[in-house]
Amino acid sequence: MKSGLVLEGGALRGLFSVGVMDVMMEHGIRFDGLVGVSAGAAFGCNYKSGQAGRAIRYNKRFAKDWRYCSLRSLLLTGDLFGAHYAYHYVPEYVDVFDKKAFAANPMAFYVVCTDVVTGEAVYKRLDRVDYDSLEWIRASASMPLASKVVRLESHRLLDGGVTDSIPLRFFQGEGYDRNVVILTQPEGYVKKQNRLFPLMKVALCRYPKFLSAMSKRPAMYNAELAYVRQEEQAGRAYVVRPEENITIGYTSHDPEEMQRVYEQGRRAGEKHIERIKEFLFS
Repeated sequence: MKSGLVLEGGALRGLFSVGVMDVMMEHGIRFDGLVGVSAGAAFGCNYKSGQAGRAIRYNKRFAKDWRYCSLRSLLLTGDLFGAHYAYHYVPEYVDVFDKKAFAANPMAFYVVCTDVVTGEAVYKRLDRVDYDSLEWIRASASMPLASKVVRLESHRLLDGGVTDSIPLRFFQGEGYDRNVVILTQPEGYVKKQNRLFPLMKVALCRYPKFLSAMSKRPAMYNAELAYVRQEEQAGRAYVVRPEENITIGYTSHDPEEMQRVYEQGRRAGEKHIERIKEFLFS
C-alpha cells in the first residue's frame, strides 16, 4: 500500500498548505509520493527536499521585491512572478533549494501542467532539480494572463489547475491508495467561472482547446471536489481543508498577511496530525 500527498493550488492560499506540510515534516511523516498543482507544486517540492519553513520564509522575504512578484514584472517580462528571479535566482543563490536532499529522498514527486495546444493535463515526474525541472514547476504555476506560455519538450504549458485541480484520481491510478489531500478552500466552496475569462478568450485565442478547458474548469473542479468527498467518506483519503475562507489574494505584498495564512495551516496541521498518523499507519 502506497501513501500519497495531493496538493491543490490557489496561489498564495497555498501558504495554508505550507503550514500543514511543515507540521507534518516536523512530525516525521513521510509519503511514497507527492503530486502538486500550481502553488502546490511550487511549495510542495520543499517536502521532498525536507526544508520545512523555507516556503513561508522566502515568500515573506521577497514580498515587496518587484523582481519576485509585481505588476512591474508583468509589464517588463510578461510574468507576474519573475520567471528567472523567482524560479531560478532565488533557489540557486539566495534561499538555496537543497537539490541533493531532493534527489536522495525516494519519494516520487509529480507536477501537473496544462498543454495549451491540446487542452489536456500533462503529468511530469521530477526526480532531480535542474533548470528544466524548475521550469516544469514554473509552468505548473503559470496562471493565464499573468504568465507567458512555457515551452518544454514538445509542450506549450500553463497552469495545471485548469485541467486537473485536485489530482487525487490521477494519483490513485498511479498506485497511491492511501492519500492525504490538502485543499485551500473550505467545505461547501463552489467554483464559478473566472471573471477574466472574456479577456482570456482574446489573449489566448490561438489556443482554442485551452479556452475550451478553461470554460469547463468550474464543472471539472466541482466534480473533483465531489470525488474527494466520496473518497474521504469511504476512508480512502484523509482531507485537510481550511475551516473558513482564506482571505488573501492571488498576490500579496504583506508579510504579516502571508504569516497569518501560514498560521491557519499550522493550526489545521496540529489539529489533524494524530488522525493523519492513524490514517497512514494504522
